[in-house]
Amino acid sequence: MTQYVEYVTKEGDRWDQIAQRHYGDPYGYQRIIEANPAIPIVPLLPAGLRLAIPVIPPATTAAAALPPWKR
Repeated sequence: MTQYVEYVTKEGDRWDQIAQRHYGDPYGYQRIIEANPAIPIVPLLPAGLRLAIPVIPPATTAAAALPPWKR
């Protein structure tokens, strides 16, 4: 079962910035978009949207931080 953290957007937030803030990887935005199908995919998000941010297990996050040749 996937766990989620709620995040309320601020004016000017972008999907990649949110992914960077929560995952340390700006390219992790796809999982956030998939978890929020009712939110339009626009370059700048309006303030006040409630997003569900999927929680990634620590082991997955640590492996993603390694270079590909060390995974």
